Amino acid sequence: MSFVIWLTGIPCSGKTTISKKLAEKIPNLAILDGDELREWLSPKEDFSKNEIIKHNKKVAHLAKLLVEHSVPVCVALISPYHENRQNARQIVDNSNFAEVYLKCSLDICEIRDVKGMYKKAKAGLIKNFIGLDNRYEVPKNPDLVIDTKKLTVEKSVKKILKYLKQQKFM
Repeated sequence: MSFVIWLTGIPCSGKTTISKKLAEKIPNLAILDGDELREWLSPKEDFSKNEIIKHNKKVAHLAKLLVEHSVPVCVALISPYHENRQNARQIVDNSNFAEVYLKCSLDICEIRDVKGMYKKAKAGLIKNFIGLDNRYEVPKNPDLVIDTKKLTVEKSVKKILKYLKQQKFM
C-alpha cells in the first residue's frame, strides 16, 4: 500500500535525517526533501508566505502522483503554515496521509545546524528564515508528534513505523 508521511518542523529538527532512516526500513520509499526540491521545482520563488504555500502545493501534487503509482512517500518539508499542511492533506487524500510533527527547540536546532543557516539568517544573509524572521505555526492536530530533542533517530523511526502499522499503511 502507498501512503505519504509528511514530516514537518523547523529547520534542523531532523526531517531529512529521519526520512533517510525511514527509507532504510520501508521498501521503495521515495523521499521528497524540501532542500533538494526547491532547487529544481521552485528555483525562482522566494520565501514569502505566498511562495512557500505555492511550493508546498507543488510538492503535495508530486507526492500524490507517486502515491497514485503505488510508491510510498516521505516528504521532509518545513511546511511552516497550517494552510500548507491542510492543503497537502487534501491534495494527497487524507485516507493515506500522516502528518508527523518533529518537535524540537530552536536552541537544539541551532546546535544541529551544520550548514550555518541560522547564523546566516541572524546576520541578515537569509531573509524570511522560518523560525526566526518568519513564523512556524506549530501543528494543532498532527497525526503523530516526535520530540527529536528527547528521542534518538532510531527511536523516532520506530515510533513512526509503529504508527504506520497501526494505521495499516504498512
